[in-house]
Amino acid sequence: MAKPVAGQLWTDKKRTFLGLPWSFTRYILTEKKLITRKGFFTVVEDEVELYRIVDKSLRRTLGQRMFGLGTVIINCRDVDTPVKEVLSIKRPREFMDLLEQQVDVQRDKYNIRGRDIIHAEGMDDHGCDNV
Repeated sequence: MAKPVAGQLWTDKKRTFLGLPWSFTRYILTEKKLITRKGFFTVVEDEVELYRIVDKSLRRTLGQRMFGLGTVIINCRDVDTPVKEVLSIKRPREFMDLLEQQVDVQRDKYNIRGRDIIHAEGMDDHGCDNV
């Protein structure tokens, strides 16, 4: 059993097609990060700082809708994982709302807005690459 993460606000496991949490993938939302833990014998963690999240969308297949599940697709300004998928979780809309609140809190904390992230990645005022 994994120990809880400090500042943990939300957690869920990737669900099977029947909505059961029989998976070795766990998603953890803290005040500052979204963490994905995968594995049983070898556990691999991937995390993204919340202020780096640029956009999110929700995908719900018919099977997922039948069991109250959904997949949240997150676009980030992150080198390792520019697109992060939170697969087959319960109450995905509630998760998206909580994620949005925490992203805003972190952006306010660091005084960052969406266009500031683009500027930090080498873009000019018109959204063009500085070459």
